[in-house]
Amino acid sequence: MDGERLPDDVVLDMVVRHLSDVTGDPWQVQGRMAKGPGTIGVVLQVGHTDHPGHLDLDFVLNVDRPESTTVADCVAGYGATAEEAVNRAIRMWLDTTGSAVLELLRQNGTLAAHFPPDDPEGFPGWHTIHGGIVGWGSGADHMAGQTWAADNVLLPRLAPVLNGGFERDHLIGIKAIFGGGHDADGLFETAEVRVDGVRHEAASRVLAGLGWPRPADGMSFARTFMLLVHRADA
Repeated sequence: MDGERLPDDVVLDMVVRHLSDVTGDPWQVQGRMAKGPGTIGVVLQVGHTDHPGHLDLDFVLNVDRPESTTVADCVAGYGATAEEAVNRAIRMWLDTTGSAVLELLRQNGTLAAHFPPDDPEGFPGWHTIHGGIVGWGSGADHMAGQTWAADNVLLPRLAPVLNGGFERDHLIGIKAIFGGGHDADGLFETAEVRVDGVRHEAASRVLAGLGWPRPADGMSFARTFMLLVHRADA
């Protein structure tokens, strides 16, 4: 992809447009924030990379409070131009992270799935909202990663190395991205788990060791987001 990063105001206009379309509510730009209805907003942070398709976006759940809880995340899109890559990044973020956080506000199961603390497919001891799963890649098996993630829940597999290491007892964001394939140089793959925006090494190693597809021809990647809402005893 050629080109420089889009100006922040252009990116925020795109974020506002996507959020308004998804929620059906009017969002507007306020400084570095896309402000939604009520007290919710999304802040465009200074990125930790200059890649044109990479965004650092934080949901702020109560913009009126100086110590409001935020759900931090980053996302990278791809495309022939910077605009195409940013559009794809925002869409991917909304379909995963956005679906989980917006479902927290709606509480009706239309945007993401709820798992109670004792659900074997959830995170033990936590009420969890599981956001959407998106996939991309190339070749005949480019959607194999997304299909695998839909059939093989990640929360119970990641919980043993994550549980007990959180700094608060509510609204913990967990992002998982993985994928790989084969090219002329052989097998390549990536697997990463981020907790509240920070890479978690142990969980990333667990994810890397799982049996998700590595297509023999082409590549397949998947991304999802899980929001631990609160502990069962909180």
